[in-house]
Amino acid sequence: MKKKISVLLATVVIMMGLVACGTKEEQTDSTEVAVAEGLRQEPYAQEEFLLGTYTRIRVYDEGKEDALQPAFDRIKELGDKITINQEGSEIDEINAQAGIAPVKVSDDIYDLLKHAYAYSEESEGGYNMVIGAITQLWRIGFDDARKPSQAEIDAALPLLDYKKVSFNDDEKTVYLEEKGMIIDLGAIAKGYIADEAAKVLKEHGVTSAIVDLGGNVLVVGHSWRGEGEDWNIGVQDPNNARGTILGSIKESDKTVVTSGIYERFLEVDGVKYHHIFDTKTGYPYDNDIASVSVITEKSIDGDGLTTVIFDKGIQEGLNYIEQETPEGTDAIFVTKEGDVYVTDGIKDTFKLDENSGYKMADRSKLAQTEESK
Repeated sequence: MKKKISVLLATVVIMMGLVACGTKEEQTDSTEVAVAEGLRQEPYAQEEFLLGTYTRIRVYDEGKEDALQPAFDRIKELGDKITINQEGSEIDEINAQAGIAPVKVSDDIYDLLKHAYAYSEESEGGYNMVIGAITQLWRIGFDDARKPSQAEIDAALPLLDYKKVSFNDDEKTVYLEEKGMIIDLGAIAKGYIADEAAKVLKEHGVTSAIVDLGGNVLVVGHSWRGEGEDWNIGVQDPNNARGTILGSIKESDKTVVTSGIYERFLEVDGVKYHHIFDTKTGYPYDNDIASVSVITEKSIDGDGLTTVIFDKGIQEGLNYIEQETPEGTDAIFVTKEGDVYVTDGIKDTFKLDENSGYKMADRSKLAQTEESK
């Protein structure tokens, strides 16, 4: 039986593409497609450039177009509070007062930070809310990205102690005990915001929708084709442009989050350094994983778990998802060699695209390889 983790959090940059909800034939001949009562085949849709990416929401409930703007307002509101790359955000203020004084924050940010702390503890630093001293050194994904010196990395590593984040529940204040500590919620921010956007949609009576925050894909309810009809969600090919899929999974009221090494990276002297960092070394993880996709009920959980199981590697990561997370949480691992591993919960429902060039791998051989090391 799986043990319940008390708090599950989370991209980092995410590489998910949502497969169109139905086959090509269904889309081109609407007269032959059954549409559920109260829903529409062609959604109300809105797209904005927020959170450093193209953010899309599609609502399939008839007459619920007005729900789109409040959801986008919530996304922008939270993005402005969470970012550390623009002055004036609440997280930026906490970082600026590191080693100086506690900072009072809004209920939203306090709740998010408490979750981030709990998840840092639960994963023993596999996810680390104060990774910012390292990510801000490398700046991967920004124009000023660079490979820092070993001396810079060595100086930053002691600042990654998440246990030195202090909370005052009565005052709603957060304090970083060491000067130079930096909270960076990039690994869970989009997940939290996706969940909040979905909450706004539901408050406006939406029962069928898709929230896509540049890869964090969250599906509300069931497909427009009817109750019991799952959405068809495609898993991004980590070696190709966004929108190229390697396989698909059918889900309702779930979120699929992917972290991978090829979408954001820095190349120095022929070596590629991706953006997912090992807090023990200050360098990007060096293992066989090209990408990890996590399916769960909340997007914030999926975000956190992608980082945690990247830290654990394939064999231990598969075991962790199956044994240490709530029922209904699953994962898809893609290796640099093109092998695909899935947790037992989706081994019969994940469909690998036969033209993807990838192959389903034998988990028993993976275990044998690990034992021989």
